[in-house]
Amino acid sequence: MSALPRVCRQAWEPVLARARGAVVFLDAAAAEALHWGGGGAGELLAAGALAVKPLPADEGAAGGSPRAVFVLSGPLRGSAAAAVRAVLGAGAVRCCAVLCAGEAEGGGPGELEEALRRWMGPGGRAEAVLRGPPLLAPLTAELGLLPGLAALVPPPGGPRHGGPGELGLGALPSELRAAVRVLVGELDALFGAMGLREESFAVGSLSRVLAAELASYAPARNRRRMATNRASVVFVDRTLDLAGAVGHHGDSLAEKILSVLPKLPGHKTDVMVNMVELTALQTPDEACSIIAPGCLAQPNDPAAKALWESFMNLKQKEAVMEARRHLVEAASRENLPIKMSMGRVTPEQLSSYIQLFKNNLKALENHCGLLQLVLATVQTLKHPQISKWDNFLAFERLLLQSIGESEMPSVLNQLLTMIKSYSERMPDDYTCEDFLVLLVYMYSVVGEIKGGKELDKAEEEVKKALAKAICDEPEPSPLLQKITGCDSAQNLTSQKATDAVDNIFKSLRDIARARMHMKQFNSIHNPGSNTHQASYKPLLKQVVEEICNPDRPDPVDIEHMSSGLTDLLKTGFSMFMKVNRPHPGDHPLLIIFMVGGVTVSEVKMVKDLVATRKPGTQVLVLSTALLTPLDAVELLFTTDHPQPDTDI
Repeated sequence: MSALPRVCRQAWEPVLARARGAVVFLDAAAAEALHWGGGGAGELLAAGALAVKPLPADEGAAGGSPRAVFVLSGPLRGSAAAAVRAVLGAGAVRCCAVLCAGEAEGGGPGELEEALRRWMGPGGRAEAVLRGPPLLAPLTAELGLLPGLAALVPPPGGPRHGGPGELGLGALPSELRAAVRVLVGELDALFGAMGLREESFAVGSLSRVLAAELASYAPARNRRRMATNRASVVFVDRTLDLAGAVGHHGDSLAEKILSVLPKLPGHKTDVMVNMVELTALQTPDEACSIIAPGCLAQPNDPAAKALWESFMNLKQKEAVMEARRHLVEAASRENLPIKMSMGRVTPEQLSSYIQLFKNNLKALENHCGLLQLVLATVQTLKHPQISKWDNFLAFERLLLQSIGESEMPSVLNQLLTMIKSYSERMPDDYTCEDFLVLLVYMYSVVGEIKGGKELDKAEEEVKKALAKAICDEPEPSPLLQKITGCDSAQNLTSQKATDAVDNIFKSLRDIARARMHMKQFNSIHNPGSNTHQASYKPLLKQVVEEICNPDRPDPVDIEHMSSGLTDLLKTGFSMFMKVNRPHPGDHPLLIIFMVGGVTVSEVKMVKDLVATRKPGTQVLVLSTALLTPLDAVELLFTTDHPQPDTDI
């Protein structure tokens, strides 16, 4: 059994112990962790909480209750501190507890309690609890996300000057530095709860900083002296392979559900499932404004949880058959008149099975979680975006072929003919956002580009067409609003669109250069031959194959980050003595940490590879976010990266 779900529950124990008679306030990332791994708000209410409210809170949110508990995903500073202060400053709360992450260099609970008492005014009682394990969202038993660090992404160009050796913690911008410190503290707490003694490895420049910081972090060094469970932690920079984040090559139902259904408000990962089919409502409630939406996270329903694991781990066809099997079993358990049919599963067939539950309240209640997942499947398979998914896949394959055969300018010219303004677009034509997805794919796959007049000219043409198309949008989508910094078509001048597109192309050139310093992993493109089609070879796959290589060659691009003198001595001796350098394949537990987000397909690929190449090794994938193609574009090109807060 994976330790992940257990550790995630453990993080909530101090909150449950203090919830009785209090209003519990959570920031968005903490709410997301509770949603996936802590049993949801129901768990807090069952522990005696009067209400569960979001932070930042509305005025009077404490509702006159004298007791409040605040759960913060990060440390108590910046906007988080301001939000807590606003609630306490209203004067109703006389007794409060704050659960937050400790600061790598910050004050202890005493200082925080003093600040809380000051904000409450005379006579207030305060308790600050520095969290043990971090607030993780366990999407499956092998995949954990840190929602509080969802905005963390390695700078695409990597280190600007000289070679890769230059980037240390001090060279990072202050926001990124703060985020690295928080992440190191969170990982130390997580590995402490799992009793791990880890060796750190890194692929990529931000990963090197993280691995080096974790290796030399004093609390982590003390923990490693005592701990007994050996593990390898391999940090990998997302920006080394963005084709994996925006590509459509994964044959995964979960990936498609997460990509096409609208996000649950305030959530980075989970989606809204329309529940109208189960009601007697006659109007189509597209926006889920009348009937509360369903969702994918079902931590308290074992059958639904098992089905979700199937969606994450199986190919789409098998996952859809699993959905039917679960429904049929549930229906027969409730004695509903189900006609079993073999052969292909269609969304219509699943819908007809769902209808059987409609007027049977007991059956609805017993299988509510399962029905939400099957409805998500039906709505995804019928979604207009899904036929587009296959178009994307075909076009990506074409790009792989043409990148191998011709230079970048002619590939850009191919793209140019497809850029159409809103008025000329048919439903299956690509939108502005779709082109951003394709451009990221192209520039990430092609790697180092030969510059020159021809390339500049081809880029200028695409830039002009794209800026014009963005300007012609009658209502810019939320993503285009974030990229251009304009919230309406009126404010979106052609200058603003041009500036946004210029910045995007600067980033694209950086993305193409990301693997420049790599010796072994410098390509993710297989140019193909007379007998084989060109293909994409995921960087993560190359890394895991190298880790699982039975010959254990000294890894070239997977760097071991050591702490302390003994390792330096070992390295010194190894020049004239046979000393085994640590290898990431040495330990029974392999943890891959993708810095900047991971996709469902990548998690499945890592699991399958390790299971076949190195059976007996347990694998855990950790990351900052679960990415869909549009999430990746947003993370890369949004003008205001939501940065970790500096001091208040």
